[in-house]
Order: sequence, then structure tokens, then C-alpha cells
Amino acid sequence: MATISIESMREFMSHSISSMNANKLNGLLAEVELRNYINTIGYAGRISPGGWIARRQGAGDFGHETVVLFPETIIPGTQYPPERISPNPSHGLHTICSTFHQSGIRAFYCSAVVEQDESTSSLRWQAVQLGVPTQQQVQSFPDCLQAYFRARERKYTFLRYHTDTSVIPSAPIPEEFAKEHLRVTFQNRFMAEISDVDGIFWGQQFTYPLEIKEKTPAFDRSLGDYFGLDIGPFVKLAFYAAKRGNLHSLFIVREIDNVQTRNLVSWWFITYDQLAQYASWVFQGGGRNMQGGMSSVVRIPKAEFKPLDAANLAAL
Repeated sequence: MATISIESMREFMSHSISSMNANKLNGLLAEVELRNYINTIGYAGRISPGGWIARRQGAGDFGHETVVLFPETIIPGTQYPPERISPNPSHGLHTICSTFHQSGIRAFYCSAVVEQDESTSSLRWQAVQLGVPTQQQVQSFPDCLQAYFRARERKYTFLRYHTDTSVIPSAPIPEEFAKEHLRVTFQNRFMAEISDVDGIFWGQQFTYPLEIKEKTPAFDRSLGDYFGLDIGPFVKLAFYAAKRGNLHSLFIVREIDNVQTRNLVSWWFITYDQLAQYASWVFQGGGRNMQGGMSSVVRIPKAEFKPLDAANLAAL
């Protein structure tokens, strides 16, 4: 029986994740808590799992091909034999991927095969393109992407870290492990700029990639209370906005009372259109980002955010 346990998943992540600072851990937990909250207000079928968005690198070529990747969550103790039939993704994910395809972004759902018990190195991925008008064949991943990305010329060791992953609760480990393993598999083969997708919300009118952060509000005399968003995520949301069509995006904030207890105050959200309209034009230095370096932030008045509740989600 070839399965992978939580312990083996943690071991892999300890080598793939460069650091697990408080910001990164809290961001991960905020993603989990958002999904739990969305479930309680009746929208469980309208939010996707996390994934990756990657685009081509190279002078004169940068950003000219983009793909989004959604991995199957690996369930501990479950067999994923080589002869298994790739599972059919949810109707919601098909719809989400159709929106990406219409925006010029190829979308793939990746399913797993595990050949040896407790061996993360024996885990292989298969991929099927979603969102296109005709049924697509399951292909070997990442071979199916060789037409879109430049192959890595030199071997690079992605599994070189020694990070303490014991601080991560067990519940999010399977989804995060699947994301990490898929990323390493992809980056071992290809050169690309890659960024995580916290999730996608499928609204009544539009499809919304999500940027989820945990925050306490700061205060500025000209803005009043505000939430900050790092420049990198802001630029990623701007990329989605440039694609347009039915592809919009949301910045979601889990407001907490303080960084020690992390008690929930409220959930808030703002669309990118509103964010771009009301964000201050003056950037400001922030604290530690999720990679451990110092950040610069775009400041958005808290007054422009809406409560993330069933009524407001129904209007999206």
C-alpha cells in the first residue's frame, strides 16, 4: 500500500519552505479559517483550493505565457496507485478555469500518483487542462507545459532548507503539501515567475482570485484607519485587472485584535476596482513580509472595505 502520512508531508515541507516566520504562518492559517468561515455562511461550493500562477521568463518574452495550476489535495493514508483514473474536478473549478481560459490564461488541474509507501519522491503528477470547450486528455506533468516555458539549464536544489514545520497545525498540511510538491516539481523543470493563488471565489457575475491577509488596522491622519497590502500582491491583483473579462479580484482581510492572541474582530473585503481607486498614491514601509524581508505597502482606508458576509457575497 503506497500512501503518504502527515509526518512525511511535514518532512518534505521542512525542506521546500525557506522559512516559517509568524507572518507566513498566520497567512496560511487565515486561508484555512476563511474557507471554514465561507462554509458556515453557505458558500462552500464557491471557493476553490489554493494553487499557483506562473508566467514565462526571458528577455523579450517575460509574461507572454501564463498558466494557473490547481493540485489535488493529498489525503494522508489514501492510496494513489499508478493505474488510478484522474478524478473529475468540481463544477465550480471547471467554471473558474473557463474564465481563466477566456482571459488568455491556461488552467490545469493536477492529480497525484504515489508509487512507494511514505516516499514523497515517488509522487508523480498528471494534469488535465480545464476551461476549454472540448474534453482534454490527461497528460504527464510538467511535460505538458514544455511548449510554454523555457527548460531549466542547470539543476537547482529546491529541497535545501531545514525549516521547523511543527508549528503548522495538521489540518492545513495536506493542501499545503500538495501545493509545495507541485511547485517544486514544476520549478525543477522550468524557469518561470511563480506566485501562489490563495483561492478563487466564483461569484454570480464574475470570478475573483483572492488575496487573503491577516491584519490589525494602522492609523494615518489623512487616511484614518487603513489596511496595508504589500507591493507584490498589489501588482498581482493589477495583472488580473489587466486581463479583465469576467476575471476580477478581491483583497480579503481577517482583522484581529492583536498579533499575540489573533482573536477575530471581523472579516472584510474590497474589490480591486475599489482598492485601486482609494489606495494612497504614497507607498509606505511595512513590517516583515512572508519571505522574511522588509516590505513596502499600499495603504487602503478601512472605511472602503465591506463586511465579508452572505449578503455582500451574494452581490458579487
